[in-house]
Amino acid sequence: MRNIITQIARVLVGILFIISGLIKLNDPLGFSYKLEEYFNANVLNMEFLIPMALIIACFVVIFEIVLGVMLLIGFKTKFTLWSLLGMIVFFTFLTFYSWYFDKVKDCGCFGDALKLTPFESFIKDLILTALILILFFNQKYIKPLYGKSALNLTVFAAYSLCLLMAYYVLQHLPIIDFRAYKVGNNIQKGMEIPEGAPKSEYEMVFIYKINGVDTEISYADVMSNKVPENAEFVDRKDKVIVEGYIPPIHDFSIEKDGANYVETILEEPKVVLLITYDLNKSKEKGMKKLEELNQKAKAKGYEVIGLTASDANLRDAFQKQFNLTFDYYFCDPTTLKTIVRANPGIVVLEKGTIVQKVHFNDIDKVILK
Repeated sequence: MRNIITQIARVLVGILFIISGLIKLNDPLGFSYKLEEYFNANVLNMEFLIPMALIIACFVVIFEIVLGVMLLIGFKTKFTLWSLLGMIVFFTFLTFYSWYFDKVKDCGCFGDALKLTPFESFIKDLILTALILILFFNQKYIKPLYGKSALNLTVFAAYSLCLLMAYYVLQHLPIIDFRAYKVGNNIQKGMEIPEGAPKSEYEMVFIYKINGVDTEISYADVMSNKVPENAEFVDRKDKVIVEGYIPPIHDFSIEKDGANYVETILEEPKVVLLITYDLNKSKEKGMKKLEELNQKAKAKGYEVIGLTASDANLRDAFQKQFNLTFDYYFCDPTTLKTIVRANPGIVVLEKGTIVQKVHFNDIDKVILK
């Protein structure tokens, strides 16, 4: 009976680690953005790791996949189980921290393919921890599936294929796009709120500094004069107590000089968006290719605009440096990083419908009708 339970746990843990890892390996940039969110000063306060987020993301997801393979084939059982245990303890801490302190809304465990709340992620990790502990205390039942040479070859092949996949998606775009901005989706429809959809409910909360600590005090307590005498008012905010319906696309904007041009641009029959979420972090190789595409697109009747979160001075400087003749508009950096995993990246629209997305390495593959 113990052997049967162990083998079931072995298969479940191995497959789950492989699937979870492959989903994140399909989009390592997206996972690196999630790690940056964790490293932020407001969460783990480990900002020194932010420049290394992409390297850490690639290492973690490849290690996750290879560990899953190693468990399934029975390769170096002791090392595999200790590694699995260490990894799940770390993940469980992160998901608990996200849930208990309400710091990160989505752990990124399954990328954009499956969104889990912090509490759901924490429960998932607790279950995985239990399964890995079953394996840990029943190691004698985990036997290699075949000979040593074949085991070594399998692990080497898994590792090599993961490296190739990581390189490919970083040089191009994710193989499968799970985001709301994938090819074929209409941005206007993604922004719509269905009739009768539940609305968010808010509670007014006041923040006072009490003995040097920012403390939330409810509106009712403030009105009842229950604020301590030594309290110093800091701020007022609306706290969500019931989350309403949030459309898949809710933060898309095209702003310039205080005006939003979303409706105008999305009604255009042919548009090319040249997206560079951060000009300072953009690749020079890609920036040099944008003006040539701009001229080709305009010759075929396309409206061409740039989208960035960089400030006006930086936009002007880059336009002069690379002789760019298209205008840059502002959009939230998180939104731009979500739209296309390239900096710069190219998105082709037809009346708000995304018909093509391209990494700057594939700019020659942009189809202009």
